[in-house]
Amino acid sequence: MAYLLGIDIGTSGTKTVLFDETGKTITSALEEYPLYQPHIGWAEQDPEDWWKASCDGIRKVLTKSGIDPADISGIGLSGQMHGMVLLDAENKVLRRSIIWCDQRTTAECAQITSLVGEKRLIEITANPALVGFTASKIMWVKNNEPAVFEKIKKILLPKDYVRFRLTGEFATEVSDASGMQLLDVPGRCWSGEVLSKLGIERDWLADVYESQVVSAKVNNEAASLTGLKPGTPVVGGGGDQAAGAVGNGIVKPGVVSSTIGTSGVVFAYLDKISIDPKGRVQTFCHAVPDTWHVMGVTQAAGFSLKWFRDNLCKEEMSVADLMDVDPYVLMDQEAEKVEAGSNGLIYLPYLIGERTPHLDADAKGVFFGLSTVHKKRDMIRSVMEGVVYSLKDCLGIISGMGVDVSEVRASGGGGKSKLWKQMQADIFGLPITTTNSSEGPALGVALLAGVGTGVYKSVAEACDTAIKAKNIQQPDEGNIGIYSKYYELYVKLYNSLKNDYKELSKILGSI
Repeated sequence: MAYLLGIDIGTSGTKTVLFDETGKTITSALEEYPLYQPHIGWAEQDPEDWWKASCDGIRKVLTKSGIDPADISGIGLSGQMHGMVLLDAENKVLRRSIIWCDQRTTAECAQITSLVGEKRLIEITANPALVGFTASKIMWVKNNEPAVFEKIKKILLPKDYVRFRLTGEFATEVSDASGMQLLDVPGRCWSGEVLSKLGIERDWLADVYESQVVSAKVNNEAASLTGLKPGTPVVGGGGDQAAGAVGNGIVKPGVVSSTIGTSGVVFAYLDKISIDPKGRVQTFCHAVPDTWHVMGVTQAAGFSLKWFRDNLCKEEMSVADLMDVDPYVLMDQEAEKVEAGSNGLIYLPYLIGERTPHLDADAKGVFFGLSTVHKKRDMIRSVMEGVVYSLKDCLGIISGMGVDVSEVRASGGGGKSKLWKQMQADIFGLPITTTNSSEGPALGVALLAGVGTGVYKSVAEACDTAIKAKNIQQPDEGNIGIYSKYYELYVKLYNSLKNDYKELSKILGSI
């Protein structure tokens, strides 16, 4: 029996999962770490936290499973996309990583667009300049921290920093590299033109591989820290969205995923590259060789519910601790007591700006329609509904690009909550499928590791082996009508508030 290890370096924590060759989860471990927000709109993490969480998770999984490390055929790495890790000549981290949800780089996006050209930038990188992408973060350091910029010798993504610590090699792969805005996405290689125009050295970037290709092997130092066998192969892996798509079987036309994690993503497979000319959704290389994907992103999906939990659900957290259950289970039970539409309360999930469809770093979260009839449970449900309204925005744009949507598979936190899945079915007006695995990105990169080490012949074969549909939730016809009316109003609210968001940002910037 072959075993495969998947490591997913997420925003809230790193999840390490050991699978057998059928895709069955043997054991897993989750190690959490902090997010630093020194200013409104800023978001940073310490790369050392990712490495420590990876080491701790690997040791725990190996100990709990009792599996001989020599039986692990390969390791796959997944990670939050767009984060920037800067190393100096001694391979030391120069500053905390500016991560995907950071919103400080509006000026740098304008600068990148000016230097490369709006049309040309989209032709090469398949996307307009976005504040979340790595290139704008690099330019921010260049503009605001020149002493740091002068010391740069390597620029890595979060999972690729962990790869470096695990193997001593600098490597990345096409799906995650697509989100740096430095990759020629149609050509699946670094763009010399973009790098030259932005003043970024090619030597600063890791070699780029296809996602299933073995990129490095575990070195002796990492083996002593983790318990892994030296020489264990490590494949390219994938950015969390592409990896999660593989782990959910989104490797063929017509099957789309709706993922509610910290962010929310609607993801569709493309066998030919397709680009939204308005830049409302993003096109990247897929983790399947010679294919691409398009995705719409809600910045604060699960993050919205986590924010509500942490600030307004202390009682639920205390009771959940006593009951030894997840606080979200209790919050779900409260929200289930409220009818569809949350008694007229609509939530806009723009806590950290928005990406799809508005590309607005100034957007802020809103509860609209709040009155004395509303209780906490109405607010919980409205947060969940607002997130799904935003995902419906994403789905609509993708469908409008001519992408076939015949099946939607739910994953992430939204795939575990029966209520959130039902909301998706009702608001999308489509059946929602759940698969037999909830491990998402960790499973996806483990399967890629299996392909790279010969356990499977192809990514498609790996998915057919490990992923099966478990259940399907049909939409409630009565709720479809209710939600369609609220969604029409939801769409109008952003446009009503767009200029007010700008005004608020000016006020905040002047204080």
